[in-house]
Amino acid sequence: MALVELIMPKMGESIMEATILTWLKKPGDKIEQDESVLEVATDKVDTEVPSTHAGILKEILAKEGDVVKVGLPIAVITTDGNDQKVTPAPVAEIQKIEDTDRLTEEPVAVASSSNGKSHESDYKASDRFYSPLVKNIAREENIAIAELETISGTGNEGRVTKKDILNYVQHRKLGVTVQAVQLAKSTASTAGQKVPVSISGGDEIIEMDRMRKMIAERMIDSKRISAHVTSFVEADVTNIVLWRNKVKNDFQKRDGDVLTFTPIFIEAVVNAIKDFPMINVQVDGDRIIKKKEINIGMAVALPSGNLIVPVIKNADQYNIAGLAKIVNDLAKRARDNKLKPDELAGGTFTISNVGSFGNVMGTPIIVQPQVAILALGAIQKKPAVLETPYGDVIAIRHKMFLSHSYDHRVVDGALGGSLVRRVADYLEKFDLNRPI
Repeated sequence: MALVELIMPKMGESIMEATILTWLKKPGDKIEQDESVLEVATDKVDTEVPSTHAGILKEILAKEGDVVKVGLPIAVITTDGNDQKVTPAPVAEIQKIEDTDRLTEEPVAVASSSNGKSHESDYKASDRFYSPLVKNIAREENIAIAELETISGTGNEGRVTKKDILNYVQHRKLGVTVQAVQLAKSTASTAGQKVPVSISGGDEIIEMDRMRKMIAERMIDSKRISAHVTSFVEADVTNIVLWRNKVKNDFQKRDGDVLTFTPIFIEAVVNAIKDFPMINVQVDGDRIIKKKEINIGMAVALPSGNLIVPVIKNADQYNIAGLAKIVNDLAKRARDNKLKPDELAGGTFTISNVGSFGNVMGTPIIVQPQVAILALGAIQKKPAVLETPYGDVIAIRHKMFLSHSYDHRVVDGALGGSLVRRVADYLEKFDLNRPI
């Protein structure tokens, strides 16, 4: 018999840890190779972890609710073969959701500050508890003990959590002072207290699920980080409506997929991004990162009411037929909770179809670290003035609003407005005789 460790797998370039949601097997259960053993949640998606070997689940090393770093063992499996020593996971590497509050404290060296000289800071001298993870981050970011003490904690008894210190580091890179961050937190806290929630006997209290909490946190972060501005354009999409009506049945018979408007809109967005590549950027402190790939995120509403944004990688390399297949596949697997973490990462520009809910326009919130997002309104029949060789006429046309929100820190009105105008131009000039 041999003992084999089941390792927390790498689930994407940006995924460094995952929370264990549910163990699907218990010690003593027989496991087949590639059979799902547990469900985990990353900051992007919930997914199942399959077994790398067939055998018997001997021991579970990480409990439900634990946050485990990628590459660390989470279970031990007994397989056929020679005995093999298994090293259990280090306790300090398996972290509770409340940021390792119960881990053993160790002094960490923290580089000193302004004069450029380093010194050893003994955290035991502080009356405040800091977890090893928080202290390691402080050391890597050259945050001295005096500076660390100024950070407000949201954890149990005011403890500084991983989220708190990473949030502080981000503001620090953007040049925001400690006092400004604390003032913002204080103001937000005070503002929240000014309007207390009133609960009566007939009210229903609904706890946010994990995904809703994540969405709420990211939306607030985005509004705080980016200076949102929105430009609107109304586009005449009559040619697109007529063309789609003409080819959709043949497309479904040929490819077995429905042809929605989304791939057509994505193609127009991709072409506009090629014309204005400075919209395809990200912000890192005082640096602008111009992205080579055009990866389009598309917001998908889930049956639970939550929202998820799968990403079409290298969207500029597909025609409408190829985009249609990818869009349909991602949307279906998103609703079935079958997406992989990598399929939710790496977006450089996002679209959100608010028209699917009957909305004519919206002011979407940017998906960080992107700098722009486009909302697509409902297509409506409207009377419009058309110019003809024989004079102006009034005709019934299919029209829709495009709402482009962009980060005014790096995208000025000329660029943000020109981009959405160019998308509308591509939609309006769509070729009615185009093959698919």
